[in-house]
Amino acid sequence: MQADWAVELHGVHRRYGRGRTAVHALRGIDLTLAPRSFTAVMGPSGSGKSTFLQCAAGLDRPTSGTVRLAGTEITGMKENKLTALRRTRLGFVFQAFNLLPSLTVEQNVALPTRLAGHRPDRRRTADVLAQVGLTDKARRRPGHLSGGQQQRVAIARALVTRPDVVFADEPTGALDTTTAAEILGLLRRAVDEQGATVVMVTHDPTAAAWADRVLFLADGELVDHLDHPTPDRIAACMTTLTARRAHVPAAA
Repeated sequence: MQADWAVELHGVHRRYGRGRTAVHALRGIDLTLAPRSFTAVMGPSGSGKSTFLQCAAGLDRPTSGTVRLAGTEITGMKENKLTALRRTRLGFVFQAFNLLPSLTVEQNVALPTRLAGHRPDRRRTADVLAQVGLTDKARRRPGHLSGGQQQRVAIARALVTRPDVVFADEPTGALDTTTAAEILGLLRRAVDEQGATVVMVTHDPTAAAWADRVLFLADGELVDHLDHPTPDRIAACMTTLTARRAHVPAAA
C-alpha cells in the first residue's frame, strides 16, 4: 500500500543546532498525499514551510522520521542515489526561476534529462514547450523572456521527465497577478490532464485556492487543513493562525 501514496512523511522532525539554542523547524510531521493531487502548504513566517518542502523533496534530511516518494524511502538514501532520483523522478519550480542564462529555452528544458545521463528527447522537449505555450521561444535565451515566460520554462523543465512529484516553492512570488494566474493554471492542468502530483508552498491565499487541499503549518506542526479551498476561507484560517500564534508565549 505504500506505493499508493505520492508523498509520505512519518514522524518527521527537523532540528537545527543542539541544546537550548536548538531550533525545531519540524515537530513530528505525519502526512500522506495521493498521486494526481495538488496540495498547497501555508503558514505564518517561521512556521516551517520551506523546511517541510526541502525534507519532502530530499533537499534536506530530517533529524528523525521517514520520507517516501512514490513508495521509495529516501531518508537514508546515499547522496549519489538521491541526486539521481531528484533528476529523474522529481520536478522543481522556484520563485527565482533558476534557469541557466547561457542555454537556450530548449536546452534549459532538456537539462534534467542530460544531467541524468540520457540523450534529450527532442520530441518530449517540444511537447512540454507546447504545453506551456513557448514553442516559438525554443531558441531564445532566458534573458530575452519576461518573468512569466521564464517561469513557464521552469515548469516545462520540471515536467519533462514525467516526474512522480513536482515541488513548487513560491512559484508566483515574483509575478504580477495576471501572470501568476497563468502559471497556476499550468500547474493545475499538469495535475488534471497529465497526472502530475504538485506540492506548492505559498503565502498567497489566491494561489493556494488553485489546489485541491491546503495544509497549514504553525511552529513546525500541521495544525489545520482545508479541502476544496477558496481564497476567503484560506485567508480566514491564516488570520486565525496568526492571531493564535501572537497570543501563545514562546517555549522556554
